Amino acid sequence: MLRPLLLASVALFALPAHAEEKPSNSNDTPAADQDHDQPGAQIVVTGTRARNTADVLGGTAVLAKDELTRDLRPTIGETLAQQPGVSATSFGPNASRPVLRGFIGARAPLLTDGIGSIDVSNTSADHAPIINPLTADRIEVLRGPTALIFGPSAIGGVVNVIDSRIPRHVPDEIVHFDGIASYGSAADERSVSGAADVPVTSKIVLHADGSFSQTGDQRTGGYVLSRPLRAAAAASADPEIQELADLKGKVPNTAGKTWDVAGGAAIIDGTNNLGFSVSHFDTFYGVPVRYSLDPAVEAENVRLHAQQTRVDVRGEVNIGDGFFKQLRTRWAAADYKHSEIAEDGAVGTTFYNQGYEGRLELVQSARGGWDGLIGGQFSLRDMHVVGDEKFLPKNSAQQFGLFTLQSLDLGAFKAEASARFEHNDLTAQADADIGNPAYNRSFDSFSASLGASYAIADGVRFGVNVSRAERAPTPEELFANGPHAGTQAYEIGNPNFGTEKSWGVEATLKGGGDGFAFSTAAYYNWFTGYIYDTPTGATQDDLPVFQYNQANARYYGFEAEGSLRLATVKAFTINATALADYVHAEITGTGPAPRIPPLRINGGLEATSDAFTIRGEVEHVFDQTRISAFETPTDGFTFVNASVSWKPWGAGSNTSLQLSANNILDVEARRAASVLKDYAPLPGRDIRVTARIQI
Repeated sequence: MLRPLLLASVALFALPAHAEEKPSNSNDTPAADQDHDQPGAQIVVTGTRARNTADVLGGTAVLAKDELTRDLRPTIGETLAQQPGVSATSFGPNASRPVLRGFIGARAPLLTDGIGSIDVSNTSADHAPIINPLTADRIEVLRGPTALIFGPSAIGGVVNVIDSRIPRHVPDEIVHFDGIASYGSAADERSVSGAADVPVTSKIVLHADGSFSQTGDQRTGGYVLSRPLRAAAAASADPEIQELADLKGKVPNTAGKTWDVAGGAAIIDGTNNLGFSVSHFDTFYGVPVRYSLDPAVEAENVRLHAQQTRVDVRGEVNIGDGFFKQLRTRWAAADYKHSEIAEDGAVGTTFYNQGYEGRLELVQSARGGWDGLIGGQFSLRDMHVVGDEKFLPKNSAQQFGLFTLQSLDLGAFKAEASARFEHNDLTAQADADIGNPAYNRSFDSFSASLGASYAIADGVRFGVNVSRAERAPTPEELFANGPHAGTQAYEIGNPNFGTEKSWGVEATLKGGGDGFAFSTAAYYNWFTGYIYDTPTGATQDDLPVFQYNQANARYYGFEAEGSLRLATVKAFTINATALADYVHAEITGTGPAPRIPPLRINGGLEATSDAFTIRGEVEHVFDQTRISAFETPTDGFTFVNASVSWKPWGAGSNTSLQLSANNILDVEARRAASVLKDYAPLPGRDIRVTARIQI
């Protein structure tokens, strides 16, 4: 398993490591900027160099420093759910994946420092992504040409979680420590994490980190079942079914426990570095119960136990002052396993996944405002499902891609272009248990993006980005055929699907100045051969049938956020903030696409000083009545939230204590993007205390 990583390490050590350090006026990201001394939310570090968010083509969101601490949750989906254009699958307090502009899975990939999570979270919403927000230094949501270098079809965007497991610089301290502890009342959530870097020589750094989180069953602000299901339960002639209409309080079977450990080391010589990390992730959590209104069908309390052991390697080497100046590489290999466990402790289904992923980039020297990179990437995955309720045959996926990103900066005018070619081989073994013959499908795809922006006024920039994307179907979309206990659905794919193709256009207007900042984006995507899953209304094995289909589709929407300084009162600056986003999605000839987030607006007031930040906000999510066949409408809701943060050593310190109250009015709320929204509402009133220390 580790052979490809070891070979890469040997090759990288053989490269020259004597190049001069970058000059102080370089446009490239200093090493420290991507380690402990993280830049703020106005800077994007993913790509060829650090850039201001206003210069990035496409809607962009960054969680860093204080904002990351305030929004931190045990899952990546809930951590990002307050960002513009982002919702979440909300599969309870321990399994939630981001939904970007209405997209999940391959159209919204999740990365750890540019490499995929190498798990099976793409196969189903109940499978938790093996990405731990507790260990993140910053999280970036990227769209536009930059996103294309990480995948051919990141239509919704790319989530890149950046951590310090492989150090990028030598700490000045004897030991650099970063720790965080938090408590949330809605699910009796307790979490703690800590990371330490120790310089053993002037060029070698050792790293270790660990985290632990535990939740009880999540408490909701109202009924467990949605309004349509409560009405159907109340009308039942069966007394036990009638009782479901009055089910309130905690959402059953949503408790969980997660722990994560990692160790690593890096050799750092100026801006040259090579390092590795080894990590192990273990999570055990319950899946919200999908209650049946048929007395003959017994509801299942399914729990999942997922484990992953992973090795990561990263290297950056300066190679001179020619056309290319730097070689960058990232490699990872992981063994993943999870079991779906019934209420009596019996293991119903087990997923095995072994994956390898790597990328190599040659970064160009800046010449007259032009810079860029070219690179290649591969991904190998072998997946095997064992058990009575397996819904996939044993399958393999191999992906090989070539990509380039080119940028031109002429001051007022900036342009960016990217292109990617990818080859996919997808195979499935014959499986008599689920009635599947052997399959071998191959796909070649080409995607490209071109955009430009212009400074129409001082500090205000208008941009337009056009993209053409092609995506090969996933093994789940092609080969699924069977019951899945985690989602409590019978899932059916189609092995004859063709390549999904799309065009997209996005316009952005971003700016800022003395006391104000704003960012807006409007987008339109149209698809040929769009692949989606939807309930059919039929049942099989006492489960609702979900069928993958392919048709043309249209998605459009917008995101907008801004802040305005209202006043300065003694040591405090008073700011007003606002956010809004909306998605409209239509399957041609069928109607609305399933599980699309509705219009959302958020307004807040914030008072900040060197030591304190006090914030109050109101978020309103509108009804979602544009629904697909057999989907239920989602009621709107209003959240009132408040928080106060104290930095005892002032604004320059990352040590802080935060107290927040979320959903203060304790309302019942559900996310339209969740496949279990009718059975698993969002948390009720949640009082959270978070302490962060960095020394």
